[in-house]
Amino acid sequence: MKRGRWADQPELLRKRSRLNVIKASTLRELGMKDSTIYRRCRPDGPWRRLLPGIILLQSSPPTADQRAVAALLYCGPLSQITGAEACRRHGLRLPKLGDDRLHLLNPHETKVGSSGFVLIERTARLPEPVVREGIPLTPLTRAVLDLTRRIPEVEPVMQLVIEAIQRGHCVPEAMSKELEIGGRRGSAIPRQVLSRITDLRSVAESHGRDLSMRMKVPPSDFNVDVYDANGRYIGRPDQWWDHIALAHEIDSFDFHFWKDDYARTVQRDTRYAAAGIIVVRTLPSRILQEPDEVLAELEAAYQAALARPRPTVRAIRRAA
Repeated sequence: MKRGRWADQPELLRKRSRLNVIKASTLRELGMKDSTIYRRCRPDGPWRRLLPGIILLQSSPPTADQRAVAALLYCGPLSQITGAEACRRHGLRLPKLGDDRLHLLNPHETKVGSSGFVLIERTARLPEPVVREGIPLTPLTRAVLDLTRRIPEVEPVMQLVIEAIQRGHCVPEAMSKELEIGGRRGSAIPRQVLSRITDLRSVAESHGRDLSMRMKVPPSDFNVDVYDANGRYIGRPDQWWDHIALAHEIDSFDFHFWKDDYARTVQRDTRYAAAGIIVVRTLPSRILQEPDEVLAELEAAYQAALARPRPTVRAIRRAA
């Protein structure tokens, strides 16, 4: 029986595939019959069918890279990955999401439809891709917003957007512009979030601001630059009571993704102490889980700061 080139040259399958992922049409070009492909992709066979016309040359589950390659082969040569998978490959930590499909962008004129673990969006605004390890991704700003448009809750959207900004890869103004260009579909929550985080650096800071406004004497300022008597920079507290030089910092390694950030936090607290500023430091989780206790600590610190002479420091608001 004539079995085709693939039977005599098994390494040819490896060479014509990528990460063991191959198109069924390529297998047919090598002389394999459709019945053979189907039989080898049965539950007890050595291969898997990942998507229509896309075969995995192994029976074990695909890796993340193999899923990405399969999706790109299925969608076509101009497709690129966006959304959650693109954000992950750009280096962001993601909130827990219920949808594990790969979101891909395709030129508007293409006709390939969503299938299996692949969600395809046709667009007339296909950006220049960023290629990471051979995988074409949308730029991070587009990837983040494509993902946030599909998340129906504020909290994970804020967490994702703030991390992208903190990492220095996204600028709020650019994100707002991308939202405007992309239309209003699914944009209500990301618009709301971007309006709230113009001067906020973490989800916890947003909650902390709301909490501090419940105090008998709320903060006078948020995120002002504080200097000592000699004009040396001390820090930029999340909340600041200027008449008594009290600072509230919501800080944790959870929200400082690099070790250098943590070292800078320690140095900043040393400067606070040297200047005589009373500082309340709060873990982000406590603001959410123990708001009344945090509020009591702030009130106690306020009374302690009120009882001592105010140190000679000054706060300067940044220009809007």
